[in-house]
Amino acid sequence: MSGRLIGIARHEKPHAPIEELKTAAVSLERGIEGDGRGSKPDHQVTVVFREDWEAACRDHGRDLRWVTRRANLYVEGVTGFKRIGARIKVGAVLLEVCEETEPCSRMDAQSQGLRAALQPDWRGGVNCKVLTAGEIALGDRVEVVEGQVVEGRGRLNA
Repeated sequence: MSGRLIGIARHEKPHAPIEELKTAAVSLERGIEGDGRGSKPDHQVTVVFREDWEAACRDHGRDLRWVTRRANLYVEGVTGFKRIGARIKVGAVLLEVCEETEPCSRMDAQSQGLRAALQPDWRGGVNCKVLTAGEIALGDRVEVVEGQVVEGRGRLNA
């Protein structure tokens, strides 16, 4: 099953305003170029999934824009990513899920109660490291890939 990339965002440092983009360069060293979180090895790129975001908003009782979550990528139409080691291909870029993104107090600062609505079933999204760098753009195909060989990383055991 494949989906598509419907949002790209970055912020140069914690608590800085979010900047929405139509395209972005993604590097092995910095994640989304210009994003302040990209230098953290297991937090280079954060991804939130439309279906989970909308479920959280329903439970929260408010319709909020996805950038409220402060994630880098907003995707729709994919499943199978809710586990460490899952690999997500966004256009030419390959990401590996390192962990669930734990909703923090910043979510309640944005909208009281949002943190609790994001906690079930990985609704807060995933933190990823970049395995293959490249350019991404809104509308790019997104899919969870299994067993792909990545130079220097070996084979993913599905």
